[in-house]
Parts: sequence; structure tokens; C-alpha cells
Amino acid sequence: MTDTALAAALESRLREVYGTPVTISGLRHLTGGASRETWSFTAQVHTSEGTDDSDGSAPKGHRLILRRDPAGSTGAERMRLEAAVLREAARMGVPVPVVIDDCGSAPEVLGGAFMIMSCVDGEAAPRRILHDAEFDSIRPRLAYEMGTVLARIHAADADRVPGLPDGSDQLDALYREYLESGTPLPVMEIAFRRLRENQRPPTRTTLVHGDFRLGNLLVSPSGITGVLDWELTHRGDPAQDLGWLCTRAWRFGSAGRVGGIGDLGDLLRGYTDESGITVDAESVDWWQLFGSLHWAIICRQQAGRAGSGHDALELLAVGRRVAECEYDLLVELGLPMPASPPQAGDDDPDLFGEPTAADLLDAVGGFIAELADGASDRDRYRSKVAAHVLRIVARESQTGSAARTELGAHLARAGFETESGLALAIRDGSVDPGDADIAAAISTAVGLRLAVANPRYAS
Repeated sequence: MTDTALAAALESRLREVYGTPVTISGLRHLTGGASRETWSFTAQVHTSEGTDDSDGSAPKGHRLILRRDPAGSTGAERMRLEAAVLREAARMGVPVPVVIDDCGSAPEVLGGAFMIMSCVDGEAAPRRILHDAEFDSIRPRLAYEMGTVLARIHAADADRVPGLPDGSDQLDALYREYLESGTPLPVMEIAFRRLRENQRPPTRTTLVHGDFRLGNLLVSPSGITGVLDWELTHRGDPAQDLGWLCTRAWRFGSAGRVGGIGDLGDLLRGYTDESGITVDAESVDWWQLFGSLHWAIICRQQAGRAGSGHDALELLAVGRRVAECEYDLLVELGLPMPASPPQAGDDDPDLFGEPTAADLLDAVGGFIAELADGASDRDRYRSKVAAHVLRIVARESQTGSAARTELGAHLARAGFETESGLALAIRDGSVDPGDADIAAAISTAVGLRLAVANPRYAS
């Protein structure tokens, strides 16, 4: 569906909602969102008296947001569920957008399952929230406020949301997804073992957001203005939301355990002050480890979804983020950290001369990044992804041969020919992950992948 066709379809749909003609303007495809599209637009509602700019169901000048599944998806039931959750969260005082319309029984009218909701003011970009002076006043209080918002979410009546998925078998379900997502990896096998050894039943079961983190929150200098992206909502252990928020992937390079912005004590204090319930910190630790493992598997799945479509490059790029997750798992499991990766020798003869392939790829990446400066938000984001991918390829072309030799030597000392063979031996319990040679092989593999995928991540 073209942008023009989508605007016309929105006008037709919203005419049914408001019972009067509607004009759509400023339709814009927003960046981000690996599984759904997000669009912003303005809806002018025409009444017999002229244009109505004060309809309470479409606040702030009818600035609206469209969330839509890709064409051909079958997620209408899930989208309707998300709309029901938003309405229940609003009842509990959680800051959320107002649901204007959901796909009902006709998801095809906008080309896929959809939801239209009010546009909420606030910043969603994590790095801006973490570093811009505009948010200096709220950052010291934000972890506490996150705790209060999560307490309200967990106080919602899950029975008011028919069809809410049951998340009681999260670990088993994740393991099944792992087996289907690709070849086994040693550090992920160790993580699953650790989780099984320390698993405890939840003290209670509540509505769980499922993806509560910076990037899915709208923040203003005065506090949290919106909680977004409820597509993973389920019934389960409320500590899952707190652990996911603490997962290292969502700190964006900052030190604070809670989303890079604060410490666990502030988060738990806000939660207790709002709910009167004390959360076991060890449960948060367990779910944090689960979160790092979960994100690794999501990254593998996203790469597996990539075909030749519009989002293929983004999905493939996410696949290389598995190396970041592996590093996080090393940290959380207390395993040895990677040593400095090998470098390609400067004096190695090169059949093809200068410049090297790595030099050429890096230059093309820089060129693409420059072109992005005058592009739309969406194209600028995609251009940055393309430049990032080219630099990954450049680093791999430069160090790949030395890296394979280095890993092969470590695996041989551990008694294995392949990394997957080592992973399967960990799975069946025939090797001790604490053995020095085994641990060195694991940390080396992770370090080599990270040095190519994102060498700045470990710093």
C-alpha cells in the first residue's frame, strides 16, 4: 500500500469512527520497530460548523499514531488484545495513549492488523533521555518513577483482558525458540543451565507488560508521559518486567543498572511505595539473566525473518547483535572476559594491493552516512544501518582469517573441533564450563564476534 493509498484508507476508516468527514495530513513513517510499522499523522475532523479541533477522543489537535502489522500478517486478534490492555492500563492510572480505533473484524482495510491511538508528547530516544541536558532534572527520579508505573501495571485486573496469554512456562518456551533459532552456542547453553538450577515459582501472577524499557517509554522533563508497545503483554511473574528493565542491552552504554539511568534500590523503592509489595532482588537477578538470553534469541529470530523485503537490512543487522548478548551473558554469569582479539598483520602480503577491501568498505559506509544527512527520518535511519553493516563487513574482512585461527587453537586445547560441538557437550553435561581451557574457548569466541559486530560495546 502506497503512502497515498494509506492516507485515503485512514480517511475512510476514521470517517466511520467519527461519523463525519476526516482529512489526513503529514503522514510519516517513523523509525524503529522490528515487527510493526509506526506512522504519525494529523486528522482534521470536519463538522457542520467546520473543522473540529477539540474532540476529546482525539486530543492535542488530532495528532494520531497508527501501529500496523506488515502486510499478510495474521495478528488481528493480538492487536485487539493490545488495545484492550491499553484501556485497562489507563483505568489503573498508567500513562498510555488513548485508543481511537482498533482493527476489529476488518484488518484488511489498512493493509494489516492495526490500532490508531492518540499521539503522546515525550521523548522515546534512550540516548537523548540519558544524556541531553533537557532531562537533567528527571534522570535522578526516573528509576523510582519507573517502579511506580510498573506497580500500577501489575495492579491491573488481568481478567478484564480476555485472551491474555499465559506466560507460566517462559523458560521452557524460550528454550524451544532457542533450539529453532540456529546452531547452539556455549554461553547460551550455560545460561539455560543456570536459569534451570535457580528457578523459583513466582510469588504471584499479574498482567506483565513484557517489554518495559527505555525506547518504549515517552519521557518529558517532568516524568514518564507514555508507556508504549504492549504487544508482548501476558499473564505471568511481575518480576519479569523489572528484570527486563535491568538487562544490560537496555542501558545503552550507561552505568545505571536500571535502563542505564538509576540503581535497583530506587526502582524497588518506587515499586514498594506504590504497591505496598516488596520484590525479591534475587528474582530480579534471575529475570535479568533471562532477559539477556531472551534478547539474544530475538536477535537470531529477526535475522532468520530477513528475506528480500524492505526491512531485510535492518533484520540482518540485528542478527549480529547476538555478540553483544553473549558478552552480557558472560558478565552476568561471572565467566572470564574476552582477551584482546587478534589483528591482521600489517606486513602480510596482499594479492590485491592497496587499498584493502576493508578500506573500501569503510569508505563506502562513510559515504552512505553522509548521504543520509538530507534524507527523511526513515531513510536516514536506514542509511545509518547500512553504514553500520558495511563497517561490520570491513572489520570481518580484515580480521576474519586471524580470528578463525585463534578460535581453532582454543577449541583444540579444550578438545573440540567446533564451537557447536562444545555447546552440545555443555548441554549433555560431559564437560565442566569452569574448566580453564573450556572457559577460554568460550570467552575467545565471544570476544572475536564482538570485535567485528560492535568493538565499542565492551567499553
